[in-house]
Amino acid sequence: MSTSSPAGFPRRRLLAGAAGLALLAAGCTAGDGGGAAAQTSAQDDRLAGQVPVQESLVAAYDAAAAADPALGGEVAPLAEQARTQLERLRAAAPGATSPAPPAGPVPPAGGDVRAWLREQVAAAAAAHTAACVEASGARAALLGSVAAGLRGHEAALA
Repeated sequence: MSTSSPAGFPRRRLLAGAAGLALLAAGCTAGDGGGAAAQTSAQDDRLAGQVPVQESLVAAYDAAAAADPALGGEVAPLAEQARTQLERLRAAAPGATSPAPPAGPVPPAGGDVRAWLREQVAAAAAAHTAACVEASGARAALLGSVAAGLRGHEAALA
């Protein structure tokens, strides 16, 4: 019987590689200090600007459910996820409180409510994606996560 180690990727190399990637990631996100406050303020503003976008989407889910109760029951889990995403955005941008909820969009009378809702979801996902591109760190991760989740909503509504 052989006592040599089994063939394959040694665990130590895997751990060393993971540690190296963590250090690389930390180095990539570290700022140079110059202009960091201005960048942070601008990113905070962009993040806060996404709160009304998500509020409008939550209102669109509510309007779609009112216009088509069967669809409302079907998309209830998606609507709840949109609400949770809104809470996460509000928590990350505490200065982004709306004085009053925005007047939500209204589905076209007699139109395809599902298609209308899918358009609303796509528009919100595009807005979050655009804001994500100009963000960094946790802000980018949050916006990217919300945008990706909404792309999943869009696919579910197709």
